Amino acid sequence: MALIALAADKGSPGVTTTALALAAVWPRRALLAETDPAGGDLVYRSRAAHGGMLDPNVGVLSLAAAARRGLAAEQLWEHAQPLAGGLDVLVGLGGSEQAAGLTGLWPVLGEVFSMLGQAPNGAADVIADCGRISGDSPSLGLFQHAALVLLVARTEAEHLARVRDRAGALSAKLHGSQRGAGALGYPPIGVLLVADPGQSARIAAQANEMLVASQISARVVGTVAHDPAGADMLTGRRRGRLDKSLLIRSARQIAADVPNRYGVFR
Repeated sequence: MALIALAADKGSPGVTTTALALAAVWPRRALLAETDPAGGDLVYRSRAAHGGMLDPNVGVLSLAAAARRGLAAEQLWEHAQPLAGGLDVLVGLGGSEQAAGLTGLWPVLGEVFSMLGQAPNGAADVIADCGRISGDSPSLGLFQHAALVLLVARTEAEHLARVRDRAGALSAKLHGSQRGAGALGYPPIGVLLVADPGQSARIAAQANEMLVASQISARVVGTVAHDPAGADMLTGRRRGRLDKSLLIRSARQIAADVPNRYGVFR
């Protein structure tokens, strides 16, 4: 089992929605971790299994306090809360002010996340929502322990250009400066495009051609359907057949493809 880190370069392309959807349909047990240093969103968007609000003080903040005293992977569950629907989540920070208290702890958390897959009790994959990243984002400390990094982007020209540049910079940071050697880099970097379903195949092919031409060690993994109604159903703000939504159907395809393509279950 593995740590899968999701992030974006700029704006709000839908990282949290994508991470939530993937975790909800992941083929094995999953723990969704909100690791955006700017703060988490689920405490405002989603309901706990008991029908009330999620506790903002139980999650990454309480986990970070425990990590200073040493932390075993199984202890992650002590800081997790179940969402309505059963998915376990580590609620994110309340804001960027709290991130200062986690200085130096991000690599520690990344290591513990990656070890949860081998935990004798309660093993699971961790899907980490890292939010927006830049060259000095503290959450980059997680990436060195990830089995796969997925960059989420929309399909407008400026967003594609930005994800290309971010993938290149991230590859240089994680894999070294050699270009065109993506197959050898670890962790691998993939791109998820949030797209209208009717245009997804064409845009994904164009984006892949752009990455290849730029000799960047990243490839488009798949497309997540731009589906506001499905996103509202996912967080409980709208009734409907969530399993039939375009969002969940596209997330299922990605969740099926990623383990086979990248071998993250080995």
